[in-house]
Amino acid sequence: MARSTAAATNVNGDGTESVLGRGTRVRGRVRGDGDLRIEGAVEGDVAISGDLAIEEGATIKGDVQASTVTIGGELAGDVTARGAVVVRAGAKVTGNLGGSEVSLEEGASFEGRIDAELDLPV
Repeated sequence: MARSTAAATNVNGDGTESVLGRGTRVRGRVRGDGDLRIEGAVEGDVAISGDLAIEEGATIKGDVQASTVTIGGELAGDVTARGAVVVRAGAKVTGNLGGSEVSLEEGASFEGRIDAELDLPV
């Protein structure tokens, strides 16, 4: 079941967050404005204007685009973010990660390439 709640805030400032709840399975593209939290399963690409959170236990098979991306579940696909990409401990990612900054917590599983702007010391 998809639901919307005004309790969360997002980058756009409209105060909405959409949720694909546990037990929800979506086949096809997911597109929209605002933030999105995925607790279920998506087979297809996800493109949103706000922040994307892939919760523990959630799975996505497809590419994702968002302002920021936080991964706690499983993702098989490429990530393109305008901001940060965070891969939490226990997450499993197979694909390329691109964002202004990318962080992998200890205990995360990652197979792919990272594209990020890095400032290396001289």
